[in-house]
Amino acid sequence: MTHTTRRLDLGAIAYGGDYNPEQWPEEVWEEDVALMREAGVNLVSLGIFSWARLEPRPGEFDFGPLDRIIELLHANGIRIDLATPTASAPAWFLAANPTVRPVTADGRVLGYGARQTYCPSSPEYAAAAARITSELARRYAGHPAIVLWHIHNEYGCHVSRCYCEQSVLAFREWLTDRYKTVEALNAAWGTAFWGQHYGGFDEVDAPRDAPTEPNPAQQLDFRRFSSDALLRLYRAERDIVRALDPDVPITTNFMAGLSDNLDLWDWAREVDLVATDHYLSAAKTDNQIGLALSADLTRSLAGGEPWLLMEHSTSAVNWQARNIAKRPGEMARNSLAHVARGADGVLFFQWRASRAGAEKYHSAMLPHAGTGTRLWREVTALGADLAALGGLRGSRVRAEVALVWDWESCWGLQLGFKPTVDLDFRERIDAYYERFWRAGITVDFVHPGADLSGYRLVVAPSMYVTRTAWAENLRGYVRDGGTLVASYFTGIVDENDAVHLGGYPGALRDILGVRGEEFLPLREGEQTGLAADSDAGAGIRDGRATRWAEDLALDGASAVLRHADGPAAGRPAVTRHGFGAGAAWYVATAPDPATLDAVLRAACADAGVRQPSGQAEDVERVRRTADDGTVFDVLINHGPAEAVVEAQGRELLRAGGGAGGESGDGAVDGRLSVPAGEVRVLVIDPR
Repeated sequence: MTHTTRRLDLGAIAYGGDYNPEQWPEEVWEEDVALMREAGVNLVSLGIFSWARLEPRPGEFDFGPLDRIIELLHANGIRIDLATPTASAPAWFLAANPTVRPVTADGRVLGYGARQTYCPSSPEYAAAAARITSELARRYAGHPAIVLWHIHNEYGCHVSRCYCEQSVLAFREWLTDRYKTVEALNAAWGTAFWGQHYGGFDEVDAPRDAPTEPNPAQQLDFRRFSSDALLRLYRAERDIVRALDPDVPITTNFMAGLSDNLDLWDWAREVDLVATDHYLSAAKTDNQIGLALSADLTRSLAGGEPWLLMEHSTSAVNWQARNIAKRPGEMARNSLAHVARGADGVLFFQWRASRAGAEKYHSAMLPHAGTGTRLWREVTALGADLAALGGLRGSRVRAEVALVWDWESCWGLQLGFKPTVDLDFRERIDAYYERFWRAGITVDFVHPGADLSGYRLVVAPSMYVTRTAWAENLRGYVRDGGTLVASYFTGIVDENDAVHLGGYPGALRDILGVRGEEFLPLREGEQTGLAADSDAGAGIRDGRATRWAEDLALDGASAVLRHADGPAAGRPAVTRHGFGAGAAWYVATAPDPATLDAVLRAACADAGVRQPSGQAEDVERVRRTADDGTVFDVLINHGPAEAVVEAQGRELLRAGGGAGGESGDGAVDGRLSVPAGEVRVLVIDPR
């Protein structure tokens, strides 16, 4: 998956956040800008929710306040990421166009008073969005302060699918374009089941709530259509801006790893610079792993190029069940972890904490309590830390291991009537990702149809939907010498959610060298023993498994672990198969973490993946490499105690712990101490 890349070049790592001056009287603006300079802010996102101010009445525009704040920022050397304000339409627009309001699958019409209150297929909304975008781009094209255009905000975050009549008409058009004939649609959807045959596209409805589970292929296509409908809106605004201001890069903010509503492989091709928002799952005590996953996924969407963290939080958010505040040093660790994994910019929502509205308890760079606060001191310290790390800009993270990530598989697994409710896309992705994170092995994510030749090891934890071409891609990868690890319920259906016949795991049977006759999911809380074969390999021992088993037979593969008891007693649970010049492992259950670690270590050894030594349990370690061979080694201690790691180089930065960072000045030759909660950045010069 490729996309056009245009880097954001500020001469430094971008630092700042969403700025919403319309929430404050103009006399506050001067103070804001002065404090931004104190904090080291060099980029703000402006105008995201300003549509009602910019167009107070239909076709009547007032750009005066926006002109003034842009000039104030420009005069103070602060660059602007200017947004089209289309994520929040004015009240007058909804009052004049009531059919624009989105409709849920059960027929409820959503009301005004929040944001994203529009049907993605509404022609009235598209026309109004095009009008305000045109006026904005025409007025500010070429302004020297504007270094990035920000289309909309968080597409699909709140309304990803609409079931109104306009959406149904658009869905029919999308289906007609995809299938050409209704006979082809009937074949793809398997409408012979339950007598769902269609005589024409005009008979097709959206998959609304029904007496029981709607046609799964119809639901899967509706997810694709809905992602495409939002993408069409993005493209329309982007193309308007590009025609008027062709030299400035254009983006929109994804929510990679947080939202599953968009197929971001498709979206990534349409932006000049990949940007994302990330917020911790506050209740998790190891949420730094989810942060790393989101960052790695974003970097992968960017094709390995540097990317922009458009939003995260300085402390607590406002929308989780328990909004846990970040403790001293945590904001710096979070921010620098994103930088370590490829971000060339760190922005927050938002600059100044709101007094009113739904997000008034969301933390900000400038908190309600003002500048005499720990949070403000950490914000200014982070600005200085990022300024010291300017040399990292443009460098890249390199990985030998890739995890397959496919939004169609995610959507397919969310459909009902599966062998067990324990089948969950993210559960398996997270289980495998965590093992690599804890082992200190950096991974990329890949689309199943991508070029895999650059990776020694490819892991497919949750590839339920497997198109024939994708199976052939994996087949060629292993045949040519690659190593594949596939988890259970992978390779099962084609793009229409139709089962690949001949036994499980469907399209991947020959690569994996096994044939399953029946799924044997386990009961809630049930465990089975895992017994290692005598030649299982070094480090693989007996263990336990949960969730899943299969009536699995070997068809060329060798058993590594077998079920010792339970419904699949004696059957293979983990296998290895030599295929062509490579090898394919099948993990046909959910092993305990230690056992999965052992299996993945063996697969890494198979693949020749370098496994780090001298790691400390709680230390996250990632390297970025510049074009000239300079390596930046970032070490983040998330644990409660000091850690000592093997390291070489010279210190560039010491940061975290709730205090301001400082430049490192010492050579490190062999061992480095990283205090609890702190960050160290080393430089390893090219030899």
